Amino acid sequence: MPPLRRLAFVVNEQKAGASALAQTLAATAASAGAAVRVVSHASIPAGYLDAQDACCVIGGDGTLLGVASPAARAGVPVIGVNCGSLGFLTTFSADEARAQFAGLLAGAYQLTPRSMLACTIGPGEPHLALNDVLIKHEVNSSLVRLEVFAGDELVTDYSCDGLILSTPTGSTAYNLSAGGPLIHPGAAVIAMTPICPHTLSNRSIIFSQDIRLRVHNCSAATRLMVAIDGQRNLPVNPQAPVEITIAGPRLKLVQRLDYSHFAVVRAKLKWSGGAADKS
Repeated sequence: MPPLRRLAFVVNEQKAGASALAQTLAATAASAGAAVRVVSHASIPAGYLDAQDACCVIGGDGTLLGVASPAARAGVPVIGVNCGSLGFLTTFSADEARAQFAGLLAGAYQLTPRSMLACTIGPGEPHLALNDVLIKHEVNSSLVRLEVFAGDELVTDYSCDGLILSTPTGSTAYNLSAGGPLIHPGAAVIAMTPICPHTLSNRSIIFSQDIRLRVHNCSAATRLMVAIDGQRNLPVNPQAPVEITIAGPRLKLVQRLDYSHFAVVRAKLKWSGGAADKS
């Protein structure tokens, strides 16, 4: 892969060790001749990722989710370094980043593109989500009544605590906690999972990539909220549907050459059955 000569760092300074790690990695990049810029995750200026070869995010998955939309729109690959807990997206540990960073800069990496959702709740540019779009009551976890269309075809109406529209990448997040399926990140689909549905036969539905979903609020007395990747909470006009499609931009994640999605899943979800477990 091409060497990385212009590198933007986004650092979650609230994570233990993140600032010191950023200094170490930035020094490694500078010593290799790369142009480096560093900013806190809480104050990313507009255009910060413009003309960069990659963005190195140091923190946790939440930190990376905050960068995903501008990175995808700018076409800038993201290196995720985990200083948090679980880390499905930030797959480099601090030790791995220190050991492998010079190699990454030289081009020893692979890019794994991840699909995103485009969510429209009114006029203006769609909001991009790497993990999921959550539709729920505006202020609490009260019951909501939602009607879902796939194109012009009615899917069903739900009485539930909320509805999760998930990418394959986000299938390991809120979708999984709500009983939804695990989906390989290379699949071109949208998963829809109701939260605590009042009809027990309501289960997750998987839609193809070319579908346009519309979610209508069926209760005039209820105001809805849309949460984008758990980062941005947006009020919904009661008369307007929430529309979700697969977005045009995709996020490119930088991974080591021997990256294995299922190795990450086994480790993070503490599955057994790896080669080391076989006698």
